[in-house]
Amino acid sequence: MLVVYPDYINPNLFCISCSISSTLCAMESAINTLVSEFKTFAGKDGSSDTLSKEEFRSLVACQLPNFVQNSSDPAVIDQLMGSLDENNDGELTFLEFWQLIGRLANKHGGFSQ
Repeated sequence: MLVVYPDYINPNLFCISCSISSTLCAMESAINTLVSEFKTFAGKDGSSDTLSKEEFRSLVACQLPNFVQNSSDPAVIDQLMGSLDENNDGELTFLEFWQLIGRLANKHGGFSQ
């Protein structure tokens, strides 16, 4: 599989300008984790490209219990998924799911909307 990076991204550079001694910088590691967890939960029904409602519920309950209030409430999951599912196909792509991550990070960081 050929991966094409925009000109401003060099996949061969490591975090040499900060004091982190690991191969990946913290933000790169966070992105790797988000992608990996999405694929793990999405792959439970055979397709790692989208999250079904049940996969989404499971991901939120397991990975975001302190960031999504009442995550065990089916109505909360329905409402949240509906707000993210742009094409109304009943599943979330990674880009649709990424909206949730942005909203949660924005709220957690205290940034204005």
